[in-house]
Amino acid sequence: QNPDIAVTDNVLYFKAQGHGAKGDNIYEFQIEFLEPVEPKPRYKVTQRQLNITVQKKESNWWERLTKQEQRQLFLAPDFDRWLDESDAEMELREKEEEKINKMKIESRVPKDPFKHLKKGYLIMYNLVQFLGFSWIFVNMTVRLFILGKDSFYDTFHTVADMMYFCQTLAFMEILNSLVGLVRSPLIPAVIQVFGRFFILFVVLGSLEEMQNKAVVFFIFYFWSIIELFRYPYYMLSCIGIEWKPLTWLRYTSWIPLYPLGSLAEAVCIVQSIPIFSETGKFSLALPNPLNVTIQFSFLLQVYLIALFLGLFVNFRHLYKQRRKHLGPKKRKVK
Repeated sequence: QNPDIAVTDNVLYFKAQGHGAKGDNIYEFQIEFLEPVEPKPRYKVTQRQLNITVQKKESNWWERLTKQEQRQLFLAPDFDRWLDESDAEMELREKEEEKINKMKIESRVPKDPFKHLKKGYLIMYNLVQFLGFSWIFVNMTVRLFILGKDSFYDTFHTVADMMYFCQTLAFMEILNSLVGLVRSPLIPAVIQVFGRFFILFVVLGSLEEMQNKAVVFFIFYFWSIIELFRYPYYMLSCIGIEWKPLTWLRYTSWIPLYPLGSLAEAVCIVQSIPIFSETGKFSLALPNPLNVTIQFSFLLQVYLIALFLGLFVNFRHLYKQRRKHLGPKKRKVK
């Protein structure tokens, strides 16, 4: 209790209340070191013991610990930490070699003058996308609680502008992968961005008859929930922070949400096929004498197949990522 520890004139002074060989008493000692030491010792008190660390002023080998040749009776070496002169020289040599090797490795890696600028851009991009999809999710959720099922049928007119903004901005993810700003593979990013672009701009944006369908609510809702976990995860990764619950949600939420989102997109395509067939919108009529018309509705049927193939590609990629981040850690074998 209440240890008084100090180094004065190269002598370590110790005094404290404790329970030892003399029972509950005041114990004290002093040690005069062989060579100069730092005047500020560090110490740590636990229930079991007290550790005092005294640093040498110069890192060299001492013949003995104390100035007096005869060792004091209460002193004994801790052989778990003991080094003889050859061991100490070897340890210093290894530390020096490790420092030199580290400097060599760092000198080989080219320094990127735009590193902080790139990081700032990625943080802002992910933050803006997170705020945009959060607004969509909160808006739809509040309207669902207030209006119930009636909110399904005017979802497009309520949140379409923000969804247009977020999905247009999402094209930057393809560019980020192309120029190497992020290490994400290009193909999954292309499949997701262009798939959503096709549903939002071509199918829903061009057909007013589709904008009042209930399926629009489910498409937008599943898209926004997925991004609520994805963009904050990437934003924190940019600054080297990993929050385990968020990591788990990022690499687990896609398991139910991706199939549900793809199913909602497929329902949207199926509902739009009769409308495109009836109106002939986007159909291509070839000039005579062929007199052949390529129906856009036929292309939509082909797209349905591509939709589920793309889902398989993304599933495979995300499953590998999940195993990498949430699977059992491999231990190095010495």
